[in-house]
Amino acid sequence: MKSKCSFTRNVLLIIGFGCAVLVSTAAQGGPPGGYLHSRHVPPGQLIVDRVPNFGWNLAFNLQIDGRPVANIVQGHSYRTWLAAGPHVLTVHKVPVVGYTEPTSTTVHIQPGAEHLYIAMWDSGLVYLHPAGVSLTPGAYWQNHGDGTP
Repeated sequence: MKSKCSFTRNVLLIIGFGCAVLVSTAAQGGPPGGYLHSRHVPPGQLIVDRVPNFGWNLAFNLQIDGRPVANIVQGHSYRTWLAAGPHVLTVHKVPVVGYTEPTSTTVHIQPGAEHLYIAMWDSGLVYLHPAGVSLTPGAYWQNHGDGTP
């Protein structure tokens, strides 16, 4: 009879110590590690689109932080999620015929925000313009009076 009592007592002690360890671990951990309670910074969304008069036979190559990500052709756009912080967007026309040179724009991605850039083409160069930002009169004239993107 003594062995049954010893066995039961040992099992209860093991369960009690296990519960104590679990409760102390949970108490030291703080709040649950869910998305809203974590220190994770949400990414921002980047969208790169083309102006309608970009050209039916032209595309442009998009690089983000020096890595090629897409060739964007007529009727298409590019969207991705990027980590918050500064990123360098580089574009150049495809196919490479005549004078062409890549242009770069630095974008500061804000957490949870959407960033829309419009690709424009003029004089053999492709460049990105943030949507919703008005062109200055000089830039309007330089774009041959085509207006805002």
